[in-house]
Amino acid sequence: MKTLDDLLGEGVSGRRVLVRADLNVPLDGDRITDDGRVRAALPTLRRLTEAGARVVVAAHLGRPKGAPDPAYSLRPVATRLGELLGTEVTLAGDVVGESARSAVGALGDGGVVLLENVRFDARETSKAEAERAGLAAELAALVGEDGAFVSDGFGVVHRKQASVYDVARVLPAYAGGLVLAELEVLRTLTGDPRRPYAVVLGGSKVSDKLAVIEALLPKVDRLLVGGGMCFTFLAAQGHGVGSSLLEQDMVDTCRRLLAEAGDKLVLPVDVVVADAFSADAATRTVPVTGIEDGWLGLDIGPETVAAFGAAVRDAGTLFWNGPMGVFELAPFAEGTRAVASAIAESEAFSVVGGGDSAAAVRVLGLPEDGFSHISTGGGASLEYLEGKDLPGVAVLSEER
Repeated sequence: MKTLDDLLGEGVSGRRVLVRADLNVPLDGDRITDDGRVRAALPTLRRLTEAGARVVVAAHLGRPKGAPDPAYSLRPVATRLGELLGTEVTLAGDVVGESARSAVGALGDGGVVLLENVRFDARETSKAEAERAGLAAELAALVGEDGAFVSDGFGVVHRKQASVYDVARVLPAYAGGLVLAELEVLRTLTGDPRRPYAVVLGGSKVSDKLAVIEALLPKVDRLLVGGGMCFTFLAAQGHGVGSSLLEQDMVDTCRRLLAEAGDKLVLPVDVVVADAFSADAATRTVPVTGIEDGWLGLDIGPETVAAFGAAVRDAGTLFWNGPMGVFELAPFAEGTRAVASAIAESEAFSVVGGGDSAAAVRVLGLPEDGFSHISTGGGASLEYLEGKDLPGVAVLSEER
Protein backbone atom coordinates (compact mmCIF):
# COMPACT_ATOMS: atom_id res chain seq x y z
CA MET A 1 0.00 0.00 0.00
CA LYS A 2 1.11 3.57 -0.58
CA THR A 3 1.90 5.64 2.47
CA LEU A 4 1.97 9.26 3.58
CA ASP A 5 5.70 9.28 2.78
CA ASP A 6 4.88 8.34 -0.81
CA LEU A 7 2.34 11.16 -1.07
CA LEU A 8 4.73 13.73 0.36
CA GLY A 9 7.39 12.50 -2.04
CA GLU A 10 5.03 13.15 -4.94
CA GLY A 11 4.43 16.67 -3.66
CA VAL A 12 1.35 18.14 -2.00
CA SER A 13 1.96 21.89 -2.04
CA GLY A 14 -1.17 23.60 -3.28
CA ARG A 15 -3.07 20.31 -3.53
CA ARG A 16 -6.17 19.45 -1.54
CA VAL A 17 -5.85 16.32 0.57
CA LEU A 18 -8.81 14.60 2.25
CA VAL A 19 -7.81 13.02 5.56
CA ARG A 20 -10.11 10.58 7.34
CA ALA A 21 -9.26 11.04 11.00
CA ASP A 22 -10.79 9.50 14.12
CA LEU A 23 -11.85 12.46 16.25
CA ASN A 24 -14.63 10.63 18.09
CA VAL A 25 -13.87 12.07 21.52
CA PRO A 26 -15.96 11.92 24.71
CA LEU A 27 -17.81 15.13 25.52
CA ASP A 28 -19.37 16.60 28.63
CA GLY A 29 -21.62 19.20 27.03
CA ASP A 30 -19.22 21.17 24.85
CA ARG A 31 -16.15 20.12 26.85
CA ILE A 32 -13.85 17.39 25.56
CA THR A 33 -13.03 15.12 28.50
CA ASP A 34 -10.27 13.17 26.72
CA ASP A 35 -8.51 14.66 23.68
CA GLY A 36 -6.28 11.64 23.08
CA ARG A 37 -7.67 10.95 19.62
CA VAL A 38 -7.29 14.59 18.58
CA ARG A 39 -3.65 14.52 19.66
CA ALA A 40 -3.10 11.23 17.83
CA ALA A 41 -4.22 12.88 14.58
CA LEU A 42 -1.69 15.72 14.82
CA PRO A 43 1.47 14.16 13.33
CA THR A 44 -0.13 13.36 9.96
CA LEU A 45 -1.95 16.71 9.80
CA ARG A 46 1.22 18.62 10.65
CA ARG A 47 3.28 16.84 8.01
CA LEU A 48 0.70 17.70 5.38
CA THR A 49 0.21 21.34 6.36
CA GLU A 50 3.95 21.93 6.69
CA ALA A 51 4.35 20.58 3.15
CA GLY A 52 1.79 23.12 1.89
CA ALA A 53 -1.21 20.84 1.46
CA ARG A 54 -4.72 22.21 1.74
CA VAL A 55 -6.14 19.74 4.23
CA VAL A 56 -9.79 18.68 4.40
CA VAL A 57 -10.54 16.51 7.44
CA ALA A 58 -13.48 14.12 7.58
CA ALA A 59 -14.47 12.63 10.93
CA HIS A 60 -17.46 11.50 12.97
CA LEU A 61 -18.65 11.97 16.53
CA GLY A 62 -20.99 9.59 18.29
CA ARG A 63 -23.95 7.93 16.62
CA PRO A 64 -26.29 10.55 15.17
CA LYS A 65 -29.17 9.12 13.19
CA GLY A 66 -28.03 10.16 9.71
CA ALA A 67 -29.13 13.79 10.08
CA PRO A 68 -27.68 16.97 11.64
CA ASP A 69 -27.89 17.01 15.42
CA PRO A 70 -26.27 19.84 17.43
CA ALA A 71 -25.42 17.42 20.24
CA TYR A 72 -22.99 15.67 17.90
CA SER A 73 -21.45 18.70 16.20
CA LEU A 74 -17.69 18.65 15.73
CA ARG A 75 -17.44 22.30 16.78
CA PRO A 76 -15.62 21.56 20.09
CA VAL A 77 -13.25 19.30 18.17
CA ALA A 78 -12.47 22.00 15.60
CA THR A 79 -11.64 24.41 18.42
CA ARG A 80 -9.34 21.92 20.16
CA LEU A 81 -7.70 20.84 16.92
CA GLY A 82 -6.93 24.48 16.11
CA GLU A 83 -5.42 25.01 19.57
CA LEU A 84 -3.15 22.00 19.20
CA LEU A 85 -2.13 22.80 15.62
CA GLY A 86 -1.58 26.45 16.46
CA THR A 87 -3.73 27.61 13.57
CA GLU A 88 -7.38 28.29 12.85
CA VAL A 89 -9.37 25.25 11.83
CA THR A 90 -12.51 26.17 9.94
CA LEU A 91 -15.55 24.00 10.66
CA ALA A 92 -17.79 23.56 7.64
CA GLY A 93 -21.48 23.78 8.42
CA ASP A 94 -22.25 20.56 6.57
CA VAL A 95 -20.54 17.48 5.12
CA VAL A 96 -20.47 18.01 1.35
CA GLY A 97 -22.95 20.87 0.86
CA GLU A 98 -22.61 24.56 0.09
CA SER A 99 -20.82 25.38 3.35
CA ALA A 100 -18.25 22.60 2.82
CA ARG A 101 -17.62 23.64 -0.79
CA SER A 102 -17.20 27.27 0.22
CA ALA A 103 -14.84 26.49 3.12
CA VAL A 104 -12.69 24.16 1.03
CA GLY A 105 -12.64 26.62 -1.84
CA ALA A 106 -11.25 29.31 0.47
CA LEU A 107 -8.40 27.12 1.74
CA GLY A 108 -4.88 28.39 1.31
CA ASP A 109 -1.69 26.36 1.36
CA GLY A 110 -1.21 24.82 4.82
CA GLY A 111 -4.82 25.52 5.81
CA VAL A 112 -7.22 23.08 7.46
CA VAL A 113 -10.98 22.62 7.12
CA LEU A 114 -12.89 20.16 9.27
CA LEU A 115 -16.08 18.92 7.65
CA GLU A 116 -19.10 18.64 9.94
CA ASN A 117 -19.82 15.19 11.39
CA VAL A 118 -19.78 12.87 8.40
CA ARG A 119 -22.47 10.73 10.02
CA PHE A 120 -24.90 13.62 9.63
CA ASP A 121 -25.16 12.21 6.09
CA ALA A 122 -27.03 8.89 6.19
CA ARG A 123 -25.09 7.63 3.18
CA GLU A 124 -21.90 7.37 5.30
CA THR A 125 -23.06 4.23 7.09
CA SER A 126 -25.51 2.92 4.49
CA LYS A 127 -25.49 -0.79 3.70
CA ALA A 128 -26.21 0.11 0.06
CA GLU A 129 -22.95 0.38 -1.86
CA ALA A 130 -24.45 2.82 -4.39
CA GLU A 131 -25.47 5.24 -1.62
CA ARG A 132 -22.03 5.15 -0.01
CA ALA A 133 -20.42 5.58 -3.41
CA GLY A 134 -22.52 8.69 -3.98
CA LEU A 135 -21.20 10.33 -0.82
CA ALA A 136 -17.66 9.19 -1.62
CA ALA A 137 -17.89 10.86 -5.04
CA GLU A 138 -18.98 14.14 -3.42
CA LEU A 139 -16.16 13.96 -0.88
CA ALA A 140 -13.72 13.38 -3.72
CA ALA A 141 -15.16 16.34 -5.62
CA LEU A 142 -14.29 18.60 -2.68
CA VAL A 143 -10.58 17.99 -3.23
CA GLY A 144 -10.72 17.96 -7.03
CA GLU A 145 -8.96 16.06 -9.78
CA ASP A 146 -5.45 16.39 -8.35
CA GLY A 147 -6.62 15.58 -4.82
CA ALA A 148 -5.62 12.63 -2.65
CA PHE A 149 -6.99 10.65 0.27
CA VAL A 150 -5.09 9.77 3.44
CA SER A 151 -6.62 7.13 5.72
CA ASP A 152 -5.50 7.95 9.25
CA GLY A 153 -8.53 7.05 11.38
CA PHE A 154 -7.53 3.64 12.71
CA GLY A 155 -10.56 3.53 14.98
CA VAL A 156 -12.85 3.22 11.94
CA VAL A 157 -10.88 1.05 9.49
CA HIS A 158 -12.96 -1.98 10.47
CA ARG A 159 -16.03 -0.23 9.02
CA LYS A 160 -17.05 -0.35 5.35
CA GLN A 161 -18.20 3.28 5.29
CA ALA A 162 -18.13 5.97 2.64
CA SER A 163 -15.39 8.15 4.14
CA VAL A 164 -13.30 5.13 5.14
CA TYR A 165 -13.67 2.58 2.35
CA ASP A 166 -15.51 3.89 -0.70
CA VAL A 167 -13.61 7.16 -1.05
CA ALA A 168 -10.35 5.18 -1.19
CA ARG A 169 -11.64 3.67 -4.44
CA VAL A 170 -12.23 7.09 -5.98
CA LEU A 171 -9.13 9.07 -4.99
CA PRO A 172 -5.45 8.10 -4.94
CA ALA A 173 -5.27 6.56 -1.46
CA TYR A 174 -2.47 6.48 1.10
CA ALA A 175 -2.06 5.08 4.62
CA GLY A 176 -1.38 7.72 7.24
CA GLY A 177 1.26 7.45 9.92
CA LEU A 178 -1.19 6.54 12.69
CA VAL A 179 -2.70 3.64 10.73
CA LEU A 180 0.77 2.33 9.87
CA ALA A 181 1.91 2.54 13.51
CA GLU A 182 -1.20 0.69 14.74
CA LEU A 183 -0.76 -2.08 12.18
CA GLU A 184 2.91 -2.51 13.08
CA VAL A 185 2.00 -3.00 16.74
CA LEU A 186 -0.77 -5.48 15.97
CA ARG A 187 1.52 -7.49 13.70
CA THR A 188 3.92 -7.75 16.63
CA LEU A 189 1.13 -9.21 18.78
CA THR A 190 0.04 -11.70 16.12
CA GLY A 191 3.53 -12.65 14.93
CA ASP A 192 6.08 -14.06 17.34
CA PRO A 193 5.58 -12.10 20.58
CA ARG A 194 8.13 -12.27 23.37
CA ARG A 195 7.03 -14.79 26.03
CA PRO A 196 5.30 -15.04 28.36
CA TYR A 197 2.44 -13.43 26.41
CA ALA A 198 -0.36 -12.25 28.72
CA VAL A 199 -3.69 -10.71 27.77
CA VAL A 200 -5.88 -8.78 30.21
CA LEU A 201 -9.52 -8.50 29.14
CA GLY A 202 -12.28 -6.57 30.88
CA GLY A 203 -15.43 -4.77 29.92
CA SER A 204 -19.02 -5.70 30.42
CA LYS A 205 -19.98 -8.58 28.13
CA VAL A 206 -18.45 -11.91 27.20
CA SER A 207 -20.39 -11.78 23.93
CA ASP A 208 -18.47 -8.65 22.92
CA LYS A 209 -15.12 -10.36 23.45
CA LEU A 210 -15.94 -13.99 22.61
CA ALA A 211 -14.31 -13.98 19.18
CA VAL A 212 -11.08 -12.45 20.46
CA ILE A 213 -10.99 -14.83 23.44
CA GLU A 214 -11.31 -17.82 21.12
CA ALA A 215 -8.67 -16.40 18.76
CA LEU A 216 -6.17 -15.57 21.50
CA LEU A 217 -6.46 -18.56 23.85
CA PRO A 218 -4.33 -20.87 21.67
CA LYS A 219 -1.65 -18.16 21.33
CA VAL A 220 -1.24 -16.72 24.83
CA ASP A 221 0.30 -18.02 28.04
CA ARG A 222 -2.20 -16.28 30.33
CA LEU A 223 -5.58 -14.68 29.69
CA LEU A 224 -6.78 -12.68 32.70
CA VAL A 225 -10.48 -11.83 32.83
CA GLY A 226 -11.92 -8.97 34.90
CA GLY A 227 -14.71 -6.44 34.52
CA GLY A 228 -18.38 -7.26 34.27
CA MET A 229 -17.68 -10.14 31.91
CA CYS A 230 -15.98 -12.16 34.65
CA PHE A 231 -19.30 -12.86 36.36
CA THR A 232 -20.58 -15.00 33.50
CA PHE A 233 -17.40 -17.06 33.80
CA LEU A 234 -17.86 -17.29 37.57
CA ALA A 235 -21.43 -18.45 37.04
CA ALA A 236 -20.06 -21.10 34.67
CA GLN A 237 -17.91 -22.33 37.57
CA GLY A 238 -21.06 -22.72 39.65
CA HIS A 239 -20.75 -19.57 41.78
CA GLY A 240 -23.69 -17.34 42.63
CA VAL A 241 -23.16 -13.82 41.31
CA GLY A 242 -26.01 -11.97 43.05
CA SER A 243 -27.21 -9.03 40.99
CA SER A 244 -23.94 -8.75 39.04
CA LEU A 245 -23.97 -8.43 35.28
CA LEU A 246 -24.68 -11.88 33.85
CA GLU A 247 -25.20 -13.13 30.29
CA GLN A 248 -27.15 -16.27 31.04
CA ASP A 249 -27.06 -17.41 27.42
CA MET A 250 -23.24 -17.35 27.47
CA VAL A 251 -22.76 -19.53 30.57
CA ASP A 252 -22.39 -22.78 28.59
CA THR A 253 -19.91 -21.08 26.25
CA CYS A 254 -17.86 -19.90 29.22
CA ARG A 255 -17.95 -23.40 30.68
CA ARG A 256 -16.55 -24.75 27.41
CA LEU A 257 -13.82 -22.09 27.28
CA LEU A 258 -12.78 -22.87 30.85
CA ALA A 259 -12.55 -26.58 30.02
CA GLU A 260 -10.50 -25.94 26.89
CA ALA A 261 -8.19 -23.34 28.40
CA GLY A 262 -6.93 -25.23 31.42
CA ASP A 263 -4.89 -22.92 33.64
CA LYS A 264 -4.41 -20.32 30.88
CA LEU A 265 -7.67 -18.57 31.72
CA VAL A 266 -7.40 -16.74 35.05
CA LEU A 267 -10.47 -15.40 36.88
CA PRO A 268 -10.84 -13.17 39.95
CA VAL A 269 -10.72 -14.75 43.38
CA ASP A 270 -12.32 -11.79 45.16
CA VAL A 271 -14.48 -8.83 44.12
CA VAL A 272 -15.72 -5.52 45.43
CA VAL A 273 -19.51 -5.65 45.67
CA ALA A 274 -22.09 -2.93 46.29
CA ASP A 275 -25.77 -2.83 47.17
CA ALA A 276 -26.44 -0.38 44.30
CA PHE A 277 -24.79 0.92 41.14
CA SER A 278 -23.72 4.19 42.74
CA ALA A 279 -20.62 5.92 44.06
CA ASP A 280 -22.51 6.31 47.36
CA ALA A 281 -23.52 2.66 47.71
CA ALA A 282 -22.51 0.44 50.60
CA THR A 283 -19.53 -1.69 49.55
CA ARG A 284 -17.62 -4.71 50.80
CA THR A 285 -14.93 -7.04 49.48
CA VAL A 286 -15.87 -10.72 49.32
CA PRO A 287 -14.44 -13.92 47.84
CA VAL A 288 -16.09 -14.92 44.58
CA THR A 289 -17.81 -17.71 46.51
CA GLY A 290 -19.52 -15.15 48.77
CA ILE A 291 -21.51 -12.79 46.53
CA GLU A 292 -24.90 -12.51 48.19
CA ASP A 293 -28.27 -11.97 46.53
CA GLY A 294 -29.00 -8.27 45.96
CA TRP A 295 -25.31 -7.33 45.77
CA LEU A 296 -23.47 -6.69 42.53
CA GLY A 297 -19.78 -6.93 41.71
CA LEU A 298 -18.30 -3.65 40.41
CA ASP A 299 -14.54 -4.21 40.69
CA ILE A 300 -11.94 -6.89 41.26
CA GLY A 301 -10.68 -7.28 44.83
CA PRO A 302 -7.17 -6.85 46.33
CA GLU A 303 -6.21 -10.55 46.17
CA THR A 304 -7.10 -10.57 42.48
CA VAL A 305 -5.16 -7.34 41.95
CA ALA A 306 -2.11 -9.02 43.50
CA ALA A 307 -2.48 -12.16 41.36
CA PHE A 308 -3.09 -10.23 38.14
CA GLY A 309 -0.22 -7.87 38.97
CA ALA A 310 2.20 -10.76 39.43
CA ALA A 311 1.13 -12.25 36.10
CA VAL A 312 1.63 -9.03 34.14
CA ARG A 313 4.95 -8.15 35.79
CA ASP A 314 6.29 -11.52 34.64
CA ALA A 315 5.14 -11.05 31.03
CA GLY A 316 7.27 -10.33 27.97
CA THR A 317 4.30 -9.13 25.93
CA LEU A 318 1.02 -7.65 27.20
CA PHE A 319 -2.26 -6.69 25.58
CA TRP A 320 -4.91 -5.00 27.70
CA ASN A 321 -8.45 -4.26 26.56
CA GLY A 322 -11.26 -3.37 28.94
CA PRO A 323 -11.37 -1.99 32.50
CA MET A 324 -11.38 -4.25 35.55
CA GLY A 325 -14.35 -2.46 37.11
CA VAL A 326 -16.54 0.61 36.90
CA PHE A 327 -13.53 2.94 37.02
CA GLU A 328 -15.69 6.01 36.39
CA LEU A 329 -16.99 5.67 39.97
CA ALA A 330 -14.22 6.27 42.53
CA PRO A 331 -15.01 3.33 44.87
CA PHE A 332 -14.61 0.90 41.96
CA ALA A 333 -11.55 2.33 40.20
CA GLU A 334 -8.77 0.69 42.19
CA GLY A 335 -8.72 -2.61 40.29
CA THR A 336 -8.28 -0.90 36.94
CA ARG A 337 -5.73 1.56 38.36
CA ALA A 338 -3.66 -1.14 40.05
CA VAL A 339 -3.59 -3.57 37.12
CA ALA A 340 -2.84 -0.78 34.65
CA SER A 341 -0.06 0.49 36.90
CA ALA A 342 1.43 -3.01 37.04
CA ILE A 343 1.36 -3.16 33.24
CA ALA A 344 3.03 0.25 33.01
CA GLU A 345 5.72 -0.78 35.49
CA SER A 346 6.48 -4.06 33.72
CA GLU A 347 9.37 -4.58 31.31
CA ALA A 348 6.98 -6.05 28.74
CA PHE A 349 6.07 -4.78 25.30
CA SER A 350 2.67 -3.46 26.39
CA VAL A 351 -0.29 -2.47 24.24
CA VAL A 352 -3.41 -0.74 25.52
CA GLY A 353 -6.21 -1.76 23.18
CA GLY A 354 -8.03 1.54 22.81
CA GLY A 355 -11.59 2.36 23.85
CA ASP A 356 -12.35 2.44 27.57
CA SER A 357 -8.86 1.18 28.42
CA ALA A 358 -7.18 4.16 26.77
CA ALA A 359 -9.69 6.48 28.45
CA ALA A 360 -8.96 4.88 31.82
CA VAL A 361 -5.23 5.55 31.44
CA ARG A 362 -5.90 9.26 31.07
CA VAL A 363 -8.86 9.60 33.45
CA LEU A 364 -6.99 7.84 36.25
CA GLY A 365 -3.86 9.92 35.64
CA LEU A 366 -1.60 6.99 34.75
CA PRO A 367 1.70 7.67 32.93
CA GLU A 368 1.06 7.26 29.21
CA ASP A 369 4.75 6.74 28.54
CA GLY A 370 4.67 3.65 30.74
CA PHE A 371 2.98 1.74 27.91
CA SER A 372 4.66 0.78 24.64
CA HIS A 373 1.57 1.72 22.65
CA ILE A 374 -1.90 3.10 23.40
CA SER A 375 -4.22 2.26 20.54
CA THR A 376 -6.83 4.67 19.23
CA GLY A 377 -9.09 1.90 17.95
CA GLY A 378 -10.53 -0.65 20.35
CA GLY A 379 -12.92 -2.33 17.93
CA ALA A 380 -10.43 -2.30 15.05
CA SER A 381 -7.71 -3.74 17.27
CA LEU A 382 -9.94 -6.57 18.47
CA GLU A 383 -11.11 -7.45 14.95
CA TYR A 384 -7.51 -7.59 13.74
CA LEU A 385 -6.57 -9.90 16.62
CA GLU A 386 -9.60 -12.05 15.77
CA GLY A 387 -8.08 -12.54 12.31
CA LYS A 388 -10.67 -10.48 10.45
CA ASP A 389 -9.87 -8.33 7.44
CA LEU A 390 -10.15 -4.59 8.06
CA PRO A 391 -11.94 -3.16 4.99
CA GLY A 392 -10.46 0.32 5.43
CA VAL A 393 -6.95 -1.18 5.36
CA ALA A 394 -7.53 -3.79 2.65
CA VAL A 395 -8.88 -1.16 0.23
CA LEU A 396 -5.58 0.75 0.42
CA SER A 397 -3.83 -2.19 -1.23
CA GLU A 398 -6.32 -2.66 -4.06
CA GLU A 399 -5.00 -2.19 -7.57
CA ARG A 400 -6.70 0.61 -9.48
